Amino acid sequence: MGSATTHALATTTAELKTAHVSDLEVARELFTAAREIADSAQLSGALSSWGAPGAARAQVMRTVFAGFGETSRQLLAAAAAERWSSVEDLVSGIEELAIRAAAMAATGTDLEGELFQFSRAVGGNAELELALGSRLGDASAKGALVSTLLSGRASEATTLIVSELVQQPRERRVRSLLGRALKIVADQRGSTVATVRVANALDAAQQGRLAAALGAKYGSDVTLNVVVDPTVLGGVRVEIGDDVIDATVSSRINDLRQRLAG
Repeated sequence: MGSATTHALATTTAELKTAHVSDLEVARELFTAAREIADSAQLSGALSSWGAPGAARAQVMRTVFAGFGETSRQLLAAAAAERWSSVEDLVSGIEELAIRAAAMAATGTDLEGELFQFSRAVGGNAELELALGSRLGDASAKGALVSTLLSGRASEATTLIVSELVQQPRERRVRSLLGRALKIVADQRGSTVATVRVANALDAAQQGRLAAALGAKYGSDVTLNVVVDPTVLGGVRVEIGDDVIDATVSSRINDLRQRLAG
């Protein structure tokens, strides 16, 4: 991510914090805008004319999306007024705003858990991953498939996020899209996501103690995504950000084997 994009993303995210987001309509409109900008060479060209004043680019955005609600238009104008490293970064930034807006609208909903479970389902089903990730598949059909799969199993916000992302992969793998969305939702809610692998399921008390310990270590609330994996044999493996804390029995056995072999 270039320095221009880093600054632009920080500015537009701050703009969102002061916006009025009471339902998913803002998220829907932002996703639509990101898709239309990505699909239109003329529009993306106008919005990436970095030599033009930011106010002029903002006006283009307001004019093109005049039918949107005021909150969406304001956020899009703010994004267009910033200088991004590329038009692809602008599209990605608007997409991130949409995910954050969905998280704001879906208070009390376990978006992190739902996104994680769907990502696990995709990872465990090669046919599903191919259907959602194929470049040859029809975008609207992918969205319809997600809606069918998540109907009655996930919130409207999660369904919106996933269906929109699979329709506009832009050379990104499905699980990467879902992983990014999960991190954005967690950040919007002021928490960090940790993937925990254990041989046997953790009860509520165990999860609470682990979350508290990790929260103290990393200085933020920690959301646990627990994966029961018999191959770890015992102990726990925690993946949080770029850190890996491996205290599993299988890891110790592998270490012992390597020492004996050496």
